[in-house]
Amino acid sequence: MPHHLPGLDPSWSRTVTVEDTDGVPRTWHYLDNGVEPVHGTVLCVHGNPTWSYLWRGMLAAAPPGWRVVAPDHLGMGWSARTEQPRTVEQRVADLGTLTDALGIDGPVVTLGHDWGGAISLGWAQAHRDQLRGVVTGNTAVAQPPGDFGPPLIRLAHLPGFRPFGCVATPIFVRATSNLSRPALPREVRDALALPYSGAARRTAVGDFVADIPFAEGHPSFPFVDALAEGVRTLDVPALLFWGPRDPVFGERYLADLQDRLPQAEVHRYEGASHLVTEDAPEYAGLVAAWLTDLDASPVDPGPDPAAAVASADGLSDRLWSVLERRREDRSPVIAVDGGLVSWAALSHRVSELAAGMAATGVRPGDRIGVLVEPSADLTSVVYAAWRAGAVVVVADKGLGFTGMRRALRGASLDHVVGGRAGLAAAAAMGLPGSRIAVDAGPPAVRRLLGAEHDLDELARIGRGTAMPPEPDLDADCAVLFTSGATGPAKGVAYRHRQAAAQVGLVRATYDLGPDDSFVAAFAPFSLLGPALGLASSLPAIDVTAPDTLTAPLLADAAAAVGATVVFASPAALRRVVATRDEVSPAQQEALGRVRLLMSAGAPVPSALLRSVGEVLPSASLHTPYGMTEALPVTDVSLEEITAAGAGEGVCVGHPLAGVSVGIVPLTGPSVDQPVTDPGVTGEICVRAAHVKDRYDALWMTQRASARHPGWHRTGDVGHLDDEGRLWVEGRTAHLISTAGGLVTPVGPEQRVEALATVHAAGLVGVGPEGAQVLAAVVVPATDGPPAPAPRRRGGSLGLRLAEHHLAESVRGAAGVPLAAVLRADRLPLDIRHASKVDRTELARQASDVLAGRG
Repeated sequence: MPHHLPGLDPSWSRTVTVEDTDGVPRTWHYLDNGVEPVHGTVLCVHGNPTWSYLWRGMLAAAPPGWRVVAPDHLGMGWSARTEQPRTVEQRVADLGTLTDALGIDGPVVTLGHDWGGAISLGWAQAHRDQLRGVVTGNTAVAQPPGDFGPPLIRLAHLPGFRPFGCVATPIFVRATSNLSRPALPREVRDALALPYSGAARRTAVGDFVADIPFAEGHPSFPFVDALAEGVRTLDVPALLFWGPRDPVFGERYLADLQDRLPQAEVHRYEGASHLVTEDAPEYAGLVAAWLTDLDASPVDPGPDPAAAVASADGLSDRLWSVLERRREDRSPVIAVDGGLVSWAALSHRVSELAAGMAATGVRPGDRIGVLVEPSADLTSVVYAAWRAGAVVVVADKGLGFTGMRRALRGASLDHVVGGRAGLAAAAAMGLPGSRIAVDAGPPAVRRLLGAEHDLDELARIGRGTAMPPEPDLDADCAVLFTSGATGPAKGVAYRHRQAAAQVGLVRATYDLGPDDSFVAAFAPFSLLGPALGLASSLPAIDVTAPDTLTAPLLADAAAAVGATVVFASPAALRRVVATRDEVSPAQQEALGRVRLLMSAGAPVPSALLRSVGEVLPSASLHTPYGMTEALPVTDVSLEEITAAGAGEGVCVGHPLAGVSVGIVPLTGPSVDQPVTDPGVTGEICVRAAHVKDRYDALWMTQRASARHPGWHRTGDVGHLDDEGRLWVEGRTAHLISTAGGLVTPVGPEQRVEALATVHAAGLVGVGPEGAQVLAAVVVPATDGPPAPAPRRRGGSLGLRLAEHHLAESVRGAAGVPLAAVLRADRLPLDIRHASKVDRTELARQASDVLAGRG
């Protein structure tokens, strides 16, 4: 093997001569980190057409006490070429003769990729007494139902193409390393192809392709079929890591492996393709962390008395309990698009749909992707799915088509419910699962969309069917996706127990009773209405544009249900304040009945709240703090914000009953548990009965968020003050690393936004980590009401250097040394709330302008 390949330590390269199963001596090449296997050995098995170079990151990242061995298959890499093709069965046996020769006797964790995954799982079944665990990345052991095999492999499998594309030319070899986007470095692609420099060295590449059994008549089919079924019997810890942009082994193959290894932890690397080990080199840290956890005893965080109180409050009801109690109530529960739905109608509809779902194949634990616009149908579907024991999967339209596709394809859906547009989108996204239409529609359209049932049909079936058993409190009930404001949207999994605790906490915190009803200007929040026992009204706005809410639209929505409560984002409230003079006397009367306002999603300036108080004169103005993973965490009123005064960041109030808040310091020695000392700035951690169960298919992300047992690390940065109030100063991803230390952005931004000449501000760092300088980007204030933010994520922000007088006033207000002040036409905002600033994009564009590239 040549030396000096990128990332490969030449000392790892070894050879050994071993007799194969026919007694023929064969020289193997393998990589070996040479560690004494105190804990065990990781046996890494590559696929086709790669070689052991694929595993260089794992050899470098192995935790102490773990030996890592990565052989090249016979005929592959730098191992000996063979006279005859070798079948999958022979390769499994070959691997066994090699591990015997190398003295690998357990415990062993297998690690495979591509067809190396199948071979490694075959070795695992043949060496159960040595097996400690199995890990695979982008592999397959069988064709999932309805799948005809990877198109690229099918092409390479064609007799006419295989000799030319796989052997005579390096097309297949080079194509594999060119699947990544962005492209892998040239030197890495060359290193992957290096052992296959001539046709004679590529013979096994073509043979490997030919040995993939696509049909029962193939000679290797019986062995591979038995191997695939045998995977189900591997009752050892398992880990699957995956590149979802793989055109070879797509999401169906991941779902198939999850079905065969239900105990497996899963981590998806968004953006990674087939060569996931190259596209996501951090996989090695993932596997190392998983190995470290294998023998670690779980730490019991112990009972939290406060959380127990919240749990008890929240579990007196199930999510559908109020619906069942109000089954004969003819008063409205939902007002949307000018129509009203009664509690009685919704209750009966939910029962019928739940029974109909169960009768037509929706099983407990099945995942239902919900592509239904906010409506009574949406509420009916969600509560019916919960009652049937299914898991609702909700991805915000604000993610855009690409973001929704990425989220929903990774959620392992079993069914999709949607209107015509929703089901058409599901087809365009390539979502798996059966289809349920909201309405029947013309038969031709229904066939085109693949809808097997519609809601009315399910309801008719359900009327004559017994209700399914209630799901267990510890069963999953929902996967909700984050806004994607600070990276790819993450799926957040909740169990019924946690969702019920959330409902109980919200009800108790805001003293919500049967006489209350509310306007949900943030549409997903309206789904909690029936569980809370509240009638809800949705304003007539685009759910992806919350800042299009006007005061008249808010008033009309409030009047529809006699609302006493309003939930809206800060961006929505700004527009409401700007249009307050447009309301009629009757609309003013409807707004005057509101007793409580809740606004969340981003910091809410006290000046904005005071202005909202003029629109809602009877309302107590509150800003709960939380996130998709835990809402609410704290609460604060305008009066409490005023009493707290100015501080570093946004005051979000005291933790709620049953909620514990702690801080992991940004600097200084590490801590075993988050601290509650006042004045310590660090990552905010939360513990409560309603905190998410886990991140879905993101094992490493979940592990990091639960690094302190019993706590959720939020990714937000802040501190507690002497009164126990929490102040939020920004996100960990947006910390600015200067030569003088870390700077949090929110405090300076608030001070700048207090200037009459500034509408909005963002603080970012420019330059290398540890030596960044501070730059403020401001949107100057203008006369007249603010226009809704553009409905796009990217694009130019129109950055340029600020005028001298504006720059000087910003420098004077910021309270931190600014190297530059830029003005912008707008700030990049999230679409869900139109309030969170994407400081990463802001920093990129500011850096370009200051470097003369913009």
